[in-house]
Amino acid sequence: MTREEAYSELIKYVDNKNLLKHMISTEVVLIRLAKHFDQDPDLWGMTGLLHDIDYEDTKEEPEIHSLKGAEMLESMGFPEELVYAVKVHNQRHGLPCISLLDKALYATDPMTGLIVAGALVRPEKKIAAVDVQYLRKKFDQKAFARGADRDQILTCSELGLSLEEFLGYGLEAMQGISNELEL
Repeated sequence: MTREEAYSELIKYVDNKNLLKHMISTEVVLIRLAKHFDQDPDLWGMTGLLHDIDYEDTKEEPEIHSLKGAEMLESMGFPEELVYAVKVHNQRHGLPCISLLDKALYATDPMTGLIVAGALVRPEKKIAAVDVQYLRKKFDQKAFARGADRDQILTCSELGLSLEEFLGYGLEAMQGISNELEL
């Protein structure tokens, strides 16, 4: 399935504009990480793009979120590596992150929210106004972007990346699509 075909499938299940932006953000960050780790950027990007395909259906039942999405993606013929990464990105299931892709999606998912929050509290409300030092300072403020699970973001160390490196890759990727994100 091409990226365009996958996006067409995705919008059958996701209407929320901000959720779509989150998924596109996750896509571009995973593509950037795939390039860093010499992995398949198409597979990694597709994983990021589709990881929350079931969220609107399961938001009231978080215990089935990602399990339903993995089933949907498996039935669409996506590879097992993608399906498993989607399944394990919801920590409620207690499934281990095994591959680099699993670990990258798990750590990236909340990081995109941290970056967006960082942009939105700036006077300019632009992602271009955000840098790693600023994000690092905000990271330590527990009241800031409460939904961005810091422990989950810190699992970037399992990828061999420092927090600053990880934030840098994420910020770079998301700044590259600032118009699409309307930031």
